[in-house]
Amino acid sequence: MTGAEALAALEAEANPDFAAREAAYHKALRRYLGIPVPRLTELADGWREGITLDDRLALASALWDSDIHDARIAAAKLLTQARIRPDDEPVWRLIASWVPTFDAWAIADAASSAGGRRLTADPRRLDEVETWVDSDHLWTRRAALVMTLPWTKDRFPKPEDLAVRERVLGWCEALSPDRDWFIQKAVAWWLRDLSKKDPDRVRAWLDAHGEGLKPFARKEAARLLPT
Repeated sequence: MTGAEALAALEAEANPDFAAREAAYHKALRRYLGIPVPRLTELADGWREGITLDDRLALASALWDSDIHDARIAAAKLLTQARIRPDDEPVWRLIASWVPTFDAWAIADAASSAGGRRLTADPRRLDEVETWVDSDHLWTRRAALVMTLPWTKDRFPKPEDLAVRERVLGWCEALSPDRDWFIQKAVAWWLRDLSKKDPDRVRAWLDAHGEGLKPFARKEAARLLPT
């Protein structure tokens, strides 16, 4: 499967009416084909069957470089996998290279989902992600939190996982004065998801730092806390 063949397959499934609605909703100035995400996932799963990792990287790069909304989602889906053999470093490097080009939440979240799996596979990469917290690019700052969401989900975390949680909670503290809506929402998202597994730690964070959040974000962060 080449990039041209994959793009042709996407074009064949275009839905102009849905594409127009997607363009109005996401607002980023790029082309939209109007293909539902479950179908993009299905296509990407089929494309990666029986091809080498190098070919998959080349295909993902071609799809991303097209700057078509649906193609970028499909590119991220191609790389969303828990275990990648023999070496996942080229996958991480490609995903990380996309981060500075993020400009809309749906594409950013799809790529961050793929990136989160590469972080859990090798947490040493968190050293690189930590540098994103101070980026001038809001989507890069946001990606630092969205890619680390997997660490909110374990009910019985190991000591090293708890250390990552505390590290990212420090990033949440650093980002809480950021007035951008997407950053406030990302901080609230991280805290809300963690509250499902460790409500006491989220309460403690909100008691110490919650006043730095906008009211809507503080409310969202606490929404699932037991009363």
